[in-house]
Amino acid sequence: MNRRGSRRIFSFLLASGLFWSLATRSIAAPQAEPRAKPISPSSTTDIQDASAKPSSKDKPSGETKAETGALVIAPLPISSPALGSGVVPVFAYIFPTGDKTSPASLLGAVGLLTDNGSRAIALGGEVYLKQNTYRTTAVYARGNLNYDLYGLGSGDAQQKLPLKQTGQLVFGEVLRRTGWKFFLGPRFLWGSSLITVRPDNPGAILLPPDVGLETRLTALGFRVDRDTRPNRFYPTAGTILDFTADFFSEGLGSKYSFESYKLTFNKYWSLTQGQVLASGSFACFTAGQPPFYGNCIYGTNNQLRGYTAGRYLDRYMFGTQLEYRLALPKRFGLVGFGGLGEVVPGGNQPFRTKNFLPSGGGGVRFALSSKYHVNLRVDFAQGKDSHTWGVGVGEAF
Repeated sequence: MNRRGSRRIFSFLLASGLFWSLATRSIAAPQAEPRAKPISPSSTTDIQDASAKPSSKDKPSGETKAETGALVIAPLPISSPALGSGVVPVFAYIFPTGDKTSPASLLGAVGLLTDNGSRAIALGGEVYLKQNTYRTTAVYARGNLNYDLYGLGSGDAQQKLPLKQTGQLVFGEVLRRTGWKFFLGPRFLWGSSLITVRPDNPGAILLPPDVGLETRLTALGFRVDRDTRPNRFYPTAGTILDFTADFFSEGLGSKYSFESYKLTFNKYWSLTQGQVLASGSFACFTAGQPPFYGNCIYGTNNQLRGYTAGRYLDRYMFGTQLEYRLALPKRFGLVGFGGLGEVVPGGNQPFRTKNFLPSGGGGVRFALSSKYHVNLRVDFAQGKDSHTWGVGVGEAF
């Protein structure tokens, strides 16, 4: 499926905890999104764009929009440094909404099954209405994720704490198209989770206050989104500007009161036939008293590959990256990428050289759909103190 709608539906799992980010990324139209992306760790898995819906502008010139729906059933491989290796079963129905302007809408279900014991399922969809005037998204997800926590700030010198987070999530968003191709509207998030220590705990790590407690998070927020890419699956030009703000409040029934802000800006250039340069920049900021999983979490949503989600997290995070994409004959392709980011320890030590988190690597692509250029991707990335292998559907950003 894929952060943009696809990413969006799988993009909250780590924003409200590793659990939330994984669910929102796998079900929705392409941003992907999500951010395909709930359960958004998008972080952690990037299956969003494979099942994402094509819009009318995504189609080659001269091609008319299909009047009938399409059923997509696929077991997608996943390799995540945070959640392990396994499979993501995807069931999706892509269909037109009856007008010639709106992109195709999508309803779907996605699962998660990995070798580290993580299990999840998410149901949802994204529907475009009224001549592409409205975009509505809804998701329900539940399951359990097994991951490691290294504490706040730089986690390179800290021991890991193996955690299990079980919970469920409800997410809804209604955006309206305004001037200059902007979409703007409110969003709602409700989730509950129970975090426990897995049996393989080394026993010498201080437990965070959230462990062993069932917590609820409820937020109201808004989103501003502008997407000028001619093709959402394999952008060769255009930009993405996306800003979200979520306000968690005890007055809404949330155990914690805090704010979460995220900004993404991606730009794409077509160099020559078959060669594309993509840049991606992001920033994250939290205020108030969030739980540890409500902080900005490095290594999610492909924000600088090479880092395990949960190893670096704090109130402030930013980064930027470049990726060179080369299309080869026989549906194959190659990419090379590099970038630099930082998690700001305590929120008061920005731009410290010792805190910079560089990343670099490369990967291979194979076009699962030559019509829309939807790629299966395999990436190897080296970070400051770790490396990762990643397998997914759709470009990293």
